[in-house]
Amino acid sequence: MTAAENVCYTLINVPMDSEPPSEISLKNDLEKGDVKLKTEALKKVIIMILNGEKLPGLLMTIIRFVLPLQDHTIKKLLLVFWEIVPKTTPDGRLLQEMILVCDAYRKDLQHPNEFIRGSTLRFLCKLKEAELLEPLMPAIRACLEHRHSYVRRNAVLAIYTIYRNFEHLIPDAPELIHDFLVNEKDASCKRNAFMMLIHADQDRALDYLSTCIDQVQTFGDILQLVIVELIYKVCHANPSERARFIRCIYNLLQSSSPAVKYEAAGTLVTLSSAPTAIKAAAQCYIDLIIKESDNNVKLIVLDRLIELKEHPSHERVLQDLVMDILRVLSTPDLEVRKKTLQLALDLVSSRNVEELVIVLKKEVIKTNNVTEHEDTDKYRQLLVRTLHSCSVRFPDMAGNVIPVLMEFLSDNNEAAAADVLEFVREAIQRFDNLRPLIVEKMLEVFHAIKSVKIYRGALWILGEYCSTKEDIQSVMTEVRRSLGEIPIVESEIKKEAGELKTEEEVSVGPAQKLVTEMGTYATQSALSSSRPAKKEEDRPPLRGFLLDGDFFVAASLATTLTKIALRYVSLVQEKKKQNSFNAEAMLLMATILHLGKSSLPKKPITDDDVDRISLCLKVLSECSPLMNDIFNKECRQSLSHMLSAKLEEEKLSQKKESEKRNVTVQPDDPISFMQLTAKNEMSSKEDQFQLSLLAAMGNTQRKEAADPLASKLNKVTQLTGFSDPVYAEAYVHVNQYDIVLDVLVVNQTSDTLQNCTLELATLGDLKLVEKPSPLTLAPHDFANIKANVKVASTENGIIFGNVVYDVSGAASDRNCVVLSDIHIDIMDYIQPASCTDAEFRQMWAEFEWENKVTVNTNIIDLNEYLQHILKSTNMKCLTPEKALSGYCGFMAANLYARSIFGEDALANVSIEKPIHLGPEAPVTGHIRIRAKSQGMALSLGDKINLSQKKPSL
Repeated sequence: MTAAENVCYTLINVPMDSEPPSEISLKNDLEKGDVKLKTEALKKVIIMILNGEKLPGLLMTIIRFVLPLQDHTIKKLLLVFWEIVPKTTPDGRLLQEMILVCDAYRKDLQHPNEFIRGSTLRFLCKLKEAELLEPLMPAIRACLEHRHSYVRRNAVLAIYTIYRNFEHLIPDAPELIHDFLVNEKDASCKRNAFMMLIHADQDRALDYLSTCIDQVQTFGDILQLVIVELIYKVCHANPSERARFIRCIYNLLQSSSPAVKYEAAGTLVTLSSAPTAIKAAAQCYIDLIIKESDNNVKLIVLDRLIELKEHPSHERVLQDLVMDILRVLSTPDLEVRKKTLQLALDLVSSRNVEELVIVLKKEVIKTNNVTEHEDTDKYRQLLVRTLHSCSVRFPDMAGNVIPVLMEFLSDNNEAAAADVLEFVREAIQRFDNLRPLIVEKMLEVFHAIKSVKIYRGALWILGEYCSTKEDIQSVMTEVRRSLGEIPIVESEIKKEAGELKTEEEVSVGPAQKLVTEMGTYATQSALSSSRPAKKEEDRPPLRGFLLDGDFFVAASLATTLTKIALRYVSLVQEKKKQNSFNAEAMLLMATILHLGKSSLPKKPITDDDVDRISLCLKVLSECSPLMNDIFNKECRQSLSHMLSAKLEEEKLSQKKESEKRNVTVQPDDPISFMQLTAKNEMSSKEDQFQLSLLAAMGNTQRKEAADPLASKLNKVTQLTGFSDPVYAEAYVHVNQYDIVLDVLVVNQTSDTLQNCTLELATLGDLKLVEKPSPLTLAPHDFANIKANVKVASTENGIIFGNVVYDVSGAASDRNCVVLSDIHIDIMDYIQPASCTDAEFRQMWAEFEWENKVTVNTNIIDLNEYLQHILKSTNMKCLTPEKALSGYCGFMAANLYARSIFGEDALANVSIEKPIHLGPEAPVTGHIRIRAKSQGMALSLGDKINLSQKKPSL
């Protein structure tokens, strides 16, 4: 909103399809029509004046024929009419006719109907002419004593605006309102009166508050909110007053209104950093989160708690409240639970980790019984990850957590089971004392694992960490149990033939002889359709995976069998037992190879898997010491290196975070003076009420928030040329889900332009909310037109259109000026985000739209190009820095971002430096983008294409 623009109080819906009526017909309707006709005519007059018509001839007609009417609709319309009608002559003097209008106001202020009195008082707040208000002052004062609260509260508002604009008309207003406040009983009237005193005479407001500070809890919530605001402002301006009012804020924390509690807690935190104050405010926030049903409220208050935690001295206070914070997990919303778990994890310490783990274990068990909610699986995954983090940070807890989590390896939700497996793998490597327990639990749940990916992981863990003779024997037993009867091919053929025979016996329909793939005869009957399903259900898990054609698990099994066989040979001295075990392992591999080459599985075995199983057979037949080292030592070392690198990375990020929190002041640091500080440097000292008001008005755009002093001129788009009859330019304000176009239209001709209309259309997922109203532009006049555009998804959009107008007195058709296109940038909606490698791979496989962009740049360094792309696209690089460090002439990195609409964007950068072209050769390669929607993939590709080259200086 520009400074020159008048504040708008009343919004009027204007029908655009009708022709504007003539002044003569309007005059006739206003003079001779009935009440209905007069109402319609008055509405038309109001619309015409809003469109720039002056209509001076109708003023006296309305005063004579419409003003005396007592109809309520007409009275409401007249208040709008008197607000917008020009009340002065061109030289600035008040029109003579307005004296008659003033008398009508006075009568309405003494009207027996309280609605008419109240609405007239509201209208007087909008008057800017002191001459009109002066005769009405006695009547306005009298309204303060009216029996109805609606009249009294509007009288207070009228006195406040008159005192603010024309203090000489009512110089004793603060004293008058103070006396009124002392005797008033109605909450809304008290609130308005107190609000006026805060802004007009703060000392009187404080005097009043001092007299009733012990009764604050009995006041209505609207008055309590104003009291909180006053205390904040007073203590903000004069910190020595804190001791006087902090008790009052403590009392307001017990208010029955959630809004008052929220504001009081926020104010208490800014006024005092004492542990008791922080604890009281945090407790208040937690109660609000638990008691409020709206998820948005929960998320906002959770953000406040997270802000509290950022302060180093407050963190210890919040650590004592972790158990209370975990009560929020009773909320079914996943986003709330995610934030709560993250907050609890940040606050966990050796003092409260045990209680935290107990609660999380109960929650995990609870999710096992609840399946009806769609987010249960994701919530279980979150709990598993939180327990994983707790166990890594506090190794003593791992023993309590592992038995509960191991049950989830057999879970249908592969993502949760994969998280458990990752956790178990890390725990078994790091904590030697837990290895027997983990191996025992793993053997217990092994047969129940349903997912092939989890099965492979479990096989690896068992093969790597079974160190005793008994455990190795148990693994072999479990593998045999999971594989079923061997040799597999022969047993499957027998089973099929046997089943078919039984089917033949029970067949009741006409039987038909068929030849199977194996060359045997089969009989198909009416009863045979249900048999294969039963047969598949009875299959052991590993056998089922192999018959489905998944032979990668067979390669993993071969490696596991080789490891345990080599270990068994080193543990057992008897040659007979060694040979027996090796032979059994080799038999299993051979039967799997035979199955892979047969036509029984749905897909044949791949050459890679054949090579791996053959290699394992060769290793077992030779049993060389070198292979023993490779299989039983090198694999574990690889895991150890990976985990230590991961731990190092976590420590580094924690160190960076703690460095951010520890605010150290050096002796030579400059002193900041509030009057000289730029706005963005004093966010902590700024008036929080003012900031929240600005946020509510929509000043939350990310780029503007970064530098509030940055000029809006950078965002102005020129729409027409300087020599066009109508010049237009637009300021594009992007605010989350909508775009506001503030278009300045200038009449550069010496003619009056009538029905000057801004006609807009959109391309892309944009929708014009309303059609801008037509204007009448005087010669060389200008006007601002606002248009709202709703955004539905993340893709590049174009707004285009033209300005059409009629020239007064000209007989030609409507004139038209075509506007330049306004391009809406996708970057306003994309924000960097993180996801795990597994989630990235899953989304990469699922997303159907791909856009491949060829690298065409003048940048000669790989890392510099990657950083340039990250900056241009607002994406985050998921590939760790260590993987990108060093120089080899090639680079591959995964990028990820999320839009504010919840859409995911993935990108894979594969680039190289062509050495044969010399050191100055630019980077070459491809960027592949994947997204769920076509618009997102194309828009991001366009953005990368536009910003690939680095601007030359």
